[in-house]
Amino acid sequence: MSAASGLHVRVAAKTTEALDICSFELVGVSGQPLPAFSAGSHVDVMAGDKTRQYSLCNDPAESHRYLIAVLRDPATRGGSAFMHDQVRVGDVIQISAPKNHFALAHDARSHVLLAGGIGVTPILCMAERLAMMGAAFEMHYCTRSRERMAFHDRIAASRFAPHVQFHFDDGPAAQKFDIAARLAEPQPGVHLYVCGPKGFMDAVLSTARARGWPEAQLHYEFFSADVAPSAGDDGFEVQLASSGRIIVVPRDKTVVQALAAAGVEVQTSCEQGVCGTCITRVLSGTPDHKDLYFTPEEHAANDQFTPCCSRAKSARLVLDL
Repeated sequence: MSAASGLHVRVAAKTTEALDICSFELVGVSGQPLPAFSAGSHVDVMAGDKTRQYSLCNDPAESHRYLIAVLRDPATRGGSAFMHDQVRVGDVIQISAPKNHFALAHDARSHVLLAGGIGVTPILCMAERLAMMGAAFEMHYCTRSRERMAFHDRIAASRFAPHVQFHFDDGPAAQKFDIAARLAEPQPGVHLYVCGPKGFMDAVLSTARARGWPEAQLHYEFFSADVAPSAGDDGFEVQLASSGRIIVVPRDKTVVQALAAAGVEVQTSCEQGVCGTCITRVLSGTPDHKDLYFTPEEHAANDQFTPCCSRAKSARLVLDL
């Protein structure tokens, strides 16, 4: 059920960018140009037997390479350890064409870019694009320490360096990022973009919403999520609209797992409700949304869900399958 297909690329360089962070420069196997991408894009990468999403962090004007960066996650499910330990310069790996679920709002008056840790990867690409456009923006890059800050020297030497402020958890209090102060007053046409660890993103988004930032001006991309069980997680049924077939989803299985056991394949990737690969239309019934992909308005519409992690509040969901 891999989402990664379509492109084989060669690892042209592997570089240690910061503590526990490596970048990988990917080029066409025969030196051919790679498909164009826009700021905020990611690719699905086959990391061993896992498929993982990594944001592109080079200038979108480049067609000869993709650059990704991977944090070695102590709670890894296998993908980051494989990239760090197994992938070598010269290896050919399989990736998808670029996808973008975290695009810039090009009609914005100005942009506020907030990066936490490895979340700098799509934010860095956005900064490159905005600088090229001559757009108004500011970027705040927060990490636990200087040694964990990937791409610091690249940013400091860039054309957009005057737009960037660095913030370290272990630094003086005066340089730490004050989320509440920066997001205190939403302004028309000012769009906010945030990517990083879930705790950082939750703090930013909850503060912004509490201060009245319109949802349409909030843009975000989660890398991973802990799918928490709910007290009412019981078994339910899904019905396939194309055939009328009914499949029981036990309380200890996901919809994707139950469908697969019945011979019905749904394409997945993250299996955590963050990438959007498995989105399925809901024709009837009420989903119990557990993803971090949809906006609150999209959750309220209840016309689509992520079967890799979301469940049902109703006894049955009729799916467009």
